[in-house]
Amino acid sequence: MEIYDDLRHRRPGGSDNPGLVLLYAPDFANLQPAYPVRQREVVIGRESPAEVVIPLPAVSRSHARLSHDGTGWVVTDLGARNGTLVNGAFIDRARIAHHDEIRIGDAFFKFVQQDSEGYQPYRIDGAVFGAPATPSGIVGGFQLASIATALERIAKSVISVIVLGESGTGKEIFARQVHTWSGRAGAFCALNCAAIPATLLESELFGYRRGAFSGADRDHVGLVRTADRGTLFLDEVGDLPLEAQAKLLRVLQTKEVLPLGATTPEQVDVRIVCATHRDLNAMQAAGSFRGDLFARLNEYNVTLPPLRHRKEDIYALCLEFLRLHKRPDLVLTVPYMTGLLHWHFPYNVRELEALIKRGIALTENDSLDSVHLSAEIHHAMQHYGQAPGAAATGSAPAPLPPQHPPSPSWRPPAQAELAHPPESFTAAAAIPQAVASYLPSEPELRQLLTTTGGNVAAVGRHYGKERMQVHRWMKRYNIDPNEYRT
Repeated sequence: MEIYDDLRHRRPGGSDNPGLVLLYAPDFANLQPAYPVRQREVVIGRESPAEVVIPLPAVSRSHARLSHDGTGWVVTDLGARNGTLVNGAFIDRARIAHHDEIRIGDAFFKFVQQDSEGYQPYRIDGAVFGAPATPSGIVGGFQLASIATALERIAKSVISVIVLGESGTGKEIFARQVHTWSGRAGAFCALNCAAIPATLLESELFGYRRGAFSGADRDHVGLVRTADRGTLFLDEVGDLPLEAQAKLLRVLQTKEVLPLGATTPEQVDVRIVCATHRDLNAMQAAGSFRGDLFARLNEYNVTLPPLRHRKEDIYALCLEFLRLHKRPDLVLTVPYMTGLLHWHFPYNVRELEALIKRGIALTENDSLDSVHLSAEIHHAMQHYGQAPGAAATGSAPAPLPPQHPPSPSWRPPAQAELAHPPESFTAAAAIPQAVASYLPSEPELRQLLTTTGGNVAAVGRHYGKERMQVHRWMKRYNIDPNEYRT
């Protein structure tokens, strides 16, 4: 749906400059939340003279170059010891677009075409420095703060609002926030139009009089009158039947509601906020949604971004869900965050919360690691670290330059390699235990150390493990990594 959105003119701190927005890094407090790019070419590296300085051990002194070639932005690997990944694939040189993800060592970024300065006050753990914070109950940085700023301005008016966005993006949370900001004395009432049968929807909305139909043994007020002097939130308003649409339109036009079985309408003062993931313009063209009702409801609208377009909020959301579910002590490992950041989250924030709850139930220690991710994410990570295009074609990945580490392996070993697999294991359920129990052979580990030049961190990334686990393996085989360093 094409919708008018004037937020760009009102975003706090927005600009036209492109840049890199931090999604996650183990030592994120020592990094900027965003790095605006004000030149046509910058070098990204661990220290000066790099223009974008990422002071992390896994970042090479001159790691990668970000440049504009006249037609678009390009990222080039500069022979970095740990390589450069774009959207999960090792690259030598790659053209990048808005929201493409770039990994520099253990720092994960996304590229934005504009407004890079706007992200700078919002750290990935939720801390805010010198900018409007998102309201209590809403977890997010620059993008959600921009939307909240606009909604706060119109909340005290009586105009209707449509909140658009995919399922799980938090539309009801923003509707409740509009009601809070409005200062209206009445109640906030919510109705999911898709969850109630059409035959019952009108009576739930508009109420009925005793005897209006069989079984109506008492008066029922209905949500419109319950929300008098307050806010009525209609979720999935696109599922409202045409007959109910006509009656809702009358309520908006006359400020009156006529309950079923009544002969005299009653005055109501109700503010309508709606939400939908449907294309209401297309529904109007098809005749399934009234254009005159849409005009009344669409006095102001906002679109909430899907989680895949605001991955800079993922770490803060994880911390919030850990707090809500009584495990704020759990540590999120780099492999765990790698899996989350590589995933596209079709069910948005609701799906992320389910993943955190899953991890809390499965963990037996003080951290969430890659073994606690879902089978779907493990499947998606099978191609992480391949050369571009290898996963799409199904062919073997192209050979990587010698300076690149081998691709991180998220494939579980064959079932026969599991020591004692439970009989009830399915292929999907076996993935976490398979990854957790895998022990590389001594020749395999020595070969990998040779390939990476003794880089323990790169070996850990290959297996989706922390450095300490690699050190335990080396101690088991009496391996000294210094033997492989040049």
